[in-house]
Amino acid sequence: MADEQSKGGPAGVAAGPAAGAAEQTQRFEIQKIYVKNLSFETPNSPQVFREQWQPSVHLDLANAAQDLGDDLYEVTLTITTTVSAGEKTIYLVEVQQSGIFLMTGFSQEERGRAAATVCPNILFPFARELVSDLATRAGFPQMLLAPMNFESLYLQAQQQAAAKQAQQADGDSDPQPATH
Repeated sequence: MADEQSKGGPAGVAAGPAAGAAEQTQRFEIQKIYVKNLSFETPNSPQVFREQWQPSVHLDLANAAQDLGDDLYEVTLTITTTVSAGEKTIYLVEVQQSGIFLMTGFSQEERGRAAATVCPNILFPFARELVSDLATRAGFPQMLLAPMNFESLYLQAQQQAAAKQAQQADGDSDPQPATH
């Protein structure tokens, strides 16, 4: 264990005196995980319990990070699940699962990537369990959310942002049409 710590822990980042002054120590630690906000609505109960329904599920994910200072960052994963049958909402659950993370020695880009991928991967199982538990306690079948690939979602968002930026750059460089 001491050997592992002198190498900077499981990440293998140099942290001991042998690392040299030029290398900066990187540390990533979970400080706290908590529920920031929670909402559960069953607008059409108790009628929905008397009907046979083939539910459709709509899932929205959002992720936000806030710099708290001292290398601490709050990351909040918001999951909104709407279960409906036709035009009727059976139930809606929104969970904001948050965590405070220590990120020391990372570049701004690395922190941004960690806040968009690593932190949500840590928070997701907590939020998933909460969504499932709430649905069950409300009298509905268990809601099991499939695992999410936050790395893939991050890369998609980066590609979309790059494409939008390129499109805007092309739009700015297009000559204005001549008018007669």
